Amino acid sequence: MVKVTYVQPDGTEVEVEGNEGDSVMATAIANDVDGIVAECGGSMMCATCHCYVNEAWTDRTGERHEGEEDMLECAAAEVRDTSRLSCQIVLTPDLDGLRVQVPEAQV
Repeated sequence: MVKVTYVQPDGTEVEVEGNEGDSVMATAIANDVDGIVAECGGSMMCATCHCYVNEAWTDRTGERHEGEEDMLECAAAEVRDTSRLSCQIVLTPDLDGLRVQVPEAQV
């Protein structure tokens, strides 16, 4: 299991465990984490799973995937350097303890 902490816009934190190989988005949905809408179910066809990766983790989560930049242009919240689509971040043992911030709006 890989621990992920989702920081809500008000600062509250939700720590959950996800399965290796699952996405940060799927882990949020499976654990009823507020703020990750995932309208397209993880097929990178929307930006409703937008998150901000904690700066300490950006090297481990990697660069944005091809097409991710285009989808982020549709995000409802401000796009930052640390913005990612959570459907494109796959949990690995190296990401145990990952922290992501949920934006104030997804739609």
